[in-house]
Order: sequence, then C-alpha cells, then structure tokens
Amino acid sequence: MPNNDMPPSASAAKPVADGRDTYRVFRSISTRWMDNDVYGHVNNVVYYSWFDTAVNAHLIEQGVLDIHHGPVIGLVVETQCNYFAPLAFPQTIEAGIRVARLGSSSVRYEVGLFAQGEPLCAARGHFVHVYVDRDTRRPVPLPTPLKNALETLI
Repeated sequence: MPNNDMPPSASAAKPVADGRDTYRVFRSISTRWMDNDVYGHVNNVVYYSWFDTAVNAHLIEQGVLDIHHGPVIGLVVETQCNYFAPLAFPQTIEAGIRVARLGSSSVRYEVGLFAQGEPLCAARGHFVHVYVDRDTRRPVPLPTPLKNALETLI
C-alpha cells in the first residue's frame, strides 16, 4: 500500500552525478569573482547562465546559430538542475554537452558542469529549446544544418 504522506518527489530515484564519458563535447568556462555568493560558492542562478553559454557558444561555433540575424531562434520552455558538489571562484568549469531528445522543432539539451579535471559533475541540468520563427515566434522545423549539428551530440 502506498504511503500517501510522502511528497511525490520522495519516491523518485535520487539523482547521481554523471561521469565525463556521458557527454559529447566540452567547453571551458572561467568563474568570476562575482559568481560567488555570501556562502563562498557559486550561486545557483549562475549555473543556468553556464548552461546557456555552453550550448549557444557551441552552436555559434558550429555555424548553425546566428543570434543577430538568423530567421530561427531557440526559446527555453523548460529547465532544471541538480547540484552534487560546490563550485567556487577561481575554479575553471568544464561544461559537458549532450542532446537527450531531438524533436521536429525542439531539443532537450543536457549539460554537466565539472570542476576542471574532476571525473564527476558538480551539477547536472537540462533545458528544452523550442525553435521558432524570429518574427512570428511560432514553432518551425529545425533547419537542416542545425539538426545535423545536434545529431552529433546525441
């Protein structure tokens, strides 16, 4: 008989840190003095910024995202993060990127944040981009060059 006094999340499996081998590409990110909070570690909101930075910089470098003039842009519709170990200035962060799901107009990116050289991620999260027409903001199929670049991250 189920225990109805437990919150729904209590029955879910506890998240665990991923290893480097589960990610397809990595990007180094330097922490900044201002990233630390009063508790002496990077504030949680910064992690979400690193997710955006890692994924979008990779797509720009691959030539499949033009943030200024491209007809298609990605809008975040979902995001989540689990924290396993603290990160702090002046560490270098290595962001591992992978694609967990590739739809016709959406992508679920997963990012692991590693302290430089560490085997397990200090945090792991995801976000879902729905790709839309820049002007109408209506979903559109992924452009072929973008889809091809994303397939290498699966």
